[in-house]
Amino acid sequence: MTMRVVNHPVLGKLQERNQITIYFNNQPYQVYEGDTIASAMMAEGIKTLRHHEESGKGRGIYCNIGHCFECRVQVGERQVVRACLTPVSEGMEIHSITAFKKGDESHW
Repeated sequence: MTMRVVNHPVLGKLQERNQITIYFNNQPYQVYEGDTIASAMMAEGIKTLRHHEESGKGRGIYCNIGHCFECRVQVGERQVVRACLTPVSEGMEIHSITAFKKGDESHW
């Protein structure tokens, strides 16, 4: 079940945007150019983007404006980004993260 808005008074009609493929935890998803990682995953019904480092509880979109770091995900081999601020691109590989190695916090 999609949660996607298909006609928005400011953003326009969905069918006027190109569809692309991204991969979240190795699963392919058809999303739209202009989506952020967070909006694409939310539209697909995925609410958990990562798990808390200590409690293991699911984390996802919290503020959706880049102030918090709850939606951080790994893109590619190493880059950690905030999903709410990062636009999708064709073939993007995104993975949930659960913990950082000591001293690796600089990637937040």
